Amino acid sequence: MIKRHPFLAVGLLALLILALLGWSNRVHLAAFPGIIGAYSAKEYCSCRYVVGNPADYCTGYIKQYLPLSDFLDDAAGKQVTARSLGSSHTALWLGVREGCQLQPQAAALP
Repeated sequence: MIKRHPFLAVGLLALLILALLGWSNRVHLAAFPGIIGAYSAKEYCSCRYVVGNPADYCTGYIKQYLPLSDFLDDAAGKQVTARSLGSSHTALWLGVREGCQLQPQAAALP
């Protein structure tokens, strides 16, 4: 088969290697969807409420290749909720000394 279809053999070998790499890193790959929403919520909260930058600047600051599906900036409560890849996270401004902190439970998005 290798002599008759060398490109097919190389393609199948590459697919097998990718599958083995995916399997060996399955724990890291499973954690990936939660990272983007958590990063966006925490960094936006810090940019906006700790540093005091305007909302437009902070929106550009957290922009990623993978877009957020939902985003809510509650200015009155100084709370930010972001959803990406099906995972939602909320960051809350606790005070001048504490800054922003991710909350264990995400706030509901409208």
